[in-house]
Amino acid sequence: MDFYEVVRTRRSVRRYRPDRIPQETLERVLDAARIAPSGSNRQPTRLIVVQDEETKQKLVPMCHDQGFIATAPVVVVACGRDIKYNRGGWMGRYSMVVDVAIAVDHLTLAARAEGLGTCWIGSFDNEALKKFFRLPEDVDVVALTPLGYPDGEPFTGPEGRIPLADFVYWESWR
Repeated sequence: MDFYEVVRTRRSVRRYRPDRIPQETLERVLDAARIAPSGSNRQPTRLIVVQDEETKQKLVPMCHDQGFIATAPVVVVACGRDIKYNRGGWMGRYSMVVDVAIAVDHLTLAARAEGLGTCWIGSFDNEALKKFFRLPEDVDVVALTPLGYPDGEPFTGPEGRIPLADFVYWESWR
């Protein structure tokens, strides 16, 4: 699939078929996240792949009752280790969040290229998830995404996006 078609048609998917994702497909998608760039190549991102039905159900209340999460065959929990490195002045510890976000974006685009749906989940209880997954103190959850084959045809062109002329400013802020 053409890269720009992947970007143009990636959408948040909230309905999934129960079909199992072949291991080689899953590993390609996960590897796309692994090879994502990170500041100074510090690679703070780690992924927890959840396939167990009971575990997926336990995630729902920690994700503010977004029940659709548990309907996908896989849930990916993207974590980041606080690298204690300020590579961007005011960015401070947020540099880890940016690095993990880049990896998750790679994952979502690779998933789309494989015909899989994702939905970036940013509404969750970090402390509850940290305890549930027994994360080290210096590791936080940055995002979660269900991963699976969409139920229906969600891969359409962009709708409701502002025009490029309102999005891009040339040389300075208007």
